Amino acid sequence: MAEAEDKSICYDILQFQETLKRMRMLDDKIIYTFNTSMPALMYVLMYVGQQTPSKSSSTNQLLANIYMLSNYSSREQKIKQCIDVLASEVRSLKLEKDSRPDNIQLLKHLRREQTSLRLLQTELGVEEVIKERTMKVFHEHCRNYYKLPDASS
Repeated sequence: MAEAEDKSICYDILQFQETLKRMRMLDDKIIYTFNTSMPALMYVLMYVGQQTPSKSSSTNQLLANIYMLSNYSSREQKIKQCIDVLASEVRSLKLEKDSRPDNIQLLKHLRREQTSLRLLQTELGVEEVIKERTMKVFHEHCRNYYKLPDASS
């Protein structure tokens, strides 16, 4: 049941983009906070479950790493899942179009799905830029407290 719900969001690109927007709010808050206040570190650390920067034990650092990186991998996984769903749909529509080349409705549907697929592929690129930007800012401001692992894995 949950898998069917996950796939249904892939067909409504506007709803999917809105979901991604909500999922990216943490990144936006980190960037905004660092850009607007000097004691931003305290806010961000409290947001990811820390009390103070002095409590930078290996356990707390591990929790912050897991939290941030799981956020990235979750979003990336959802985007890739929808890309797979729409790519499969486009392949089947192409096969159907080959067997019925005169069907205008089918051709319109194929074009619509191809456009959605391109938009999702663009979102994957946007996700990479957001991840790199947030990691860079986080590293610049928090490198004395946290050593974030490479998020490209």
